[in-house]
Amino acid sequence: MQFLNSVLLVVPALVALVQGYAMPMACSGICTNTHDPSLIRRSSDGKYFRFATGGRMPVFTAPALNGPWSQAGTVLQANAKVSGQNSDMWAPDVSQVGDTYYLIYSASSFGSQNSNLGLATSKTMEPGSWTDLGSIFSSKTGDRYNAIDGQLMNLNGGYVVNFGSFWQDLFQFNIDLTRPTLGKDGTTQLVYQPAGEHAIEAAYMVKRDNTFYLFFSAGKCCGLDKNRPAAGQEYSIRVCASSNYKGGFKDKNGVDCLKGGGTIVLPSHDNIYAPGGQGVYLDPKQGWLLYYHYIDTKVGYADGQKKLGINKLNWSGGWPSV
Repeated sequence: MQFLNSVLLVVPALVALVQGYAMPMACSGICTNTHDPSLIRRSSDGKYFRFATGGRMPVFTAPALNGPWSQAGTVLQANAKVSGQNSDMWAPDVSQVGDTYYLIYSASSFGSQNSNLGLATSKTMEPGSWTDLGSIFSSKTGDRYNAIDGQLMNLNGGYVVNFGSFWQDLFQFNIDLTRPTLGKDGTTQLVYQPAGEHAIEAAYMVKRDNTFYLFFSAGKCCGLDKNRPAAGQEYSIRVCASSNYKGGFKDKNGVDCLKGGGTIVLPSHDNIYAPGGQGVYLDPKQGWLLYYHYIDTKVGYADGQKKLGINKLNWSGGWPSV
């Protein structure tokens, strides 16, 4: 089993050697400080917004996807309305529902299960316009899951939140946006990597045609300036697919994604290292996009040096690639 686990970990490095990957789009302005980005275009005027991990969550804006990006402020103007650690928010995810923007954020500390998913709303996404509603879901030591890295998904009027990091990996719960802070009806497990440290997180699900695609990050995300893992064990972006948003996910080779499955979409390549923290966006001008953070090995490996990556997604054969 130890030999098999080692083989699974180096697969991304081997894939990158035999398959070419497109470089990310050019980016101008402030393209760093973008760990776990969320990217969205404001429907009223076409202005692009980018959100990221850190403090009260920085907000960047640009007239186009490639910039120039400038920092406009932060989402929250005070510490988050959640219990426990509430001054350093992670992994914002922004979605538009009607005329309202919903931002799910994570509140935790590294390696802890004492975590919260919080929710803020805004009509414009501008700094100072967000109302913090507080926690919508939490986890504690001993739970199967860790309540971070949430993504709100619209299912034609019904809504779910996909979430999870390590432990037993990726889960989902239903949410009623008319009363989002009230109790939930349980969770459903979506993806699990039984090997090693169960290094799976950053769930992001989209529906295309009649198929649900669940993207996620696998491997080591952070502190790579001080402790880089063996090749292939760093972050990479993977995907599973199902006809049912609540389960049955398999990879391109038919491997059950509750048993370690996951097709590689984007591993390290060229000077792009440890891509992850991804999202997928259907842009009205550019079409399907994969956005993520990455380390530019020509610049540096520190978390604060991570750059914004955006690639067009190709769906040839029914599976996404870049």
